[in-house]
Amino acid sequence: MDPVRIAMWSGPRNISTAMMRAFGNHPDCFVTDEPLYAYYLSRTGIDHPMRDAVIASQSTSWREVVDWLSGPVPDGSAVWYQKHMTHHLLDEVGRDWFDAVRHCFLIRDPRAVLASYAAKRDTVTLEDVGMVQQARIFDEVVARDDGRVPPVVDAADVLGDPAGTLAKLCDALGVAFDERMLSWPPGRRDTDGVWAEHWYANVERSTGFGAYRPPPEALPDALETLAVQCQPAYDALRRYALRADAGVEPGRDPGDG
Repeated sequence: MDPVRIAMWSGPRNISTAMMRAFGNHPDCFVTDEPLYAYYLSRTGIDHPMRDAVIASQSTSWREVVDWLSGPVPDGSAVWYQKHMTHHLLDEVGRDWFDAVRHCFLIRDPRAVLASYAAKRDTVTLEDVGMVQQARIFDEVVARDDGRVPPVVDAADVLGDPAGTLAKLCDALGVAFDERMLSWPPGRRDTDGVWAEHWYANVERSTGFGAYRPPPEALPDALETLAVQCQPAYDALRRYALRADAGVEPGRDPGDG
């Protein structure tokens, strides 16, 4: 039987690493951390924290990466969870490999994303947070699948009811939910990208999903402008979110990850 390959499309500061921890603690799942990151940095020339180390750690050929992602699971597991950043998928990357994976989308209130991202970098652009790209990828996936809508989960709903929301997500993906997805040992993983040193401090201290934190009531003007630009993309996907029975209200913020 072919493995279930899951492509989870997210932006940064979106509990994406905590979600990777959850699937990484599934007894029959292998996880991969941002496999197109080195390609993205090499192709764009953008200066990110630990840029040289990231480029040295992965293939910079998108063709090699997508061939790997659609091939055998490295450890033979039945499920392969692939954590993707939406802005890493540049237009030149071929899409044929999309048919070999089951797509899902992790979204988060844009004002919360921007506040969290700005705490890690001095400047933030619309491109950096990947929300416009996320909506575009969502539309591509829907079009390739004859209008069928892929699973969408809001980070706020995950934090409001981790068991309920993850169970719904797993069911939509054809994967058996396991209670072990709700907690994990602290620390770094061999499957973490080398960039964990800069970005993953909170997750490395965690042993499970944390409580939400409300989005900031006010942002600096430049970030507020970006939030307004991001909001339509967030709203477009939010309408499809799998809502747990005890979920929280749209826009409530789950914290960093």
